[in-house]
Amino acid sequence: MEAKKTSISAGETLRAILLEDPAVSRLTRKVFPVCTDEAQLPYILYRRASLQHDAVKAGRPGADTVQMEVAIYTAGYTEGVELAEAVRSALDYSERRSALPPLRSCTLTGGEEGYEGDAYVQELIFTLKI
Repeated sequence: MEAKKTSISAGETLRAILLEDPAVSRLTRKVFPVCTDEAQLPYILYRRASLQHDAVKAGRPGADTVQMEVAIYTAGYTEGVELAEAVRSALDYSERRSALPPLRSCTLTGGEEGYEGDAYVQELIFTLKI
């Protein structure tokens, strides 16, 4: 018997939203969890940075708050900003009640940029309510 999907699986919902978004898909279809050694630029990595369970009553599930980091790797700075804008547009204020786990809200709560190896990196932090 397969375990019920919880906020631990939030990355699956986030990935599906990104791959279904026309603006993101126009720029890249490479969206990976945590890390990859085989992707060619541009690509997107995502990871769950934190998870907090908000219990309501004993025996009753409450909401979970999950922080997801989305890192966008590109060869050029302008290309990275464009892809970051597409990612933000796809995820910010989105919800997926029919998803497993259901996404009640997703908001951008932070971000930074940098350069790593041979790539510009735009990192966006989203807070999800599951």
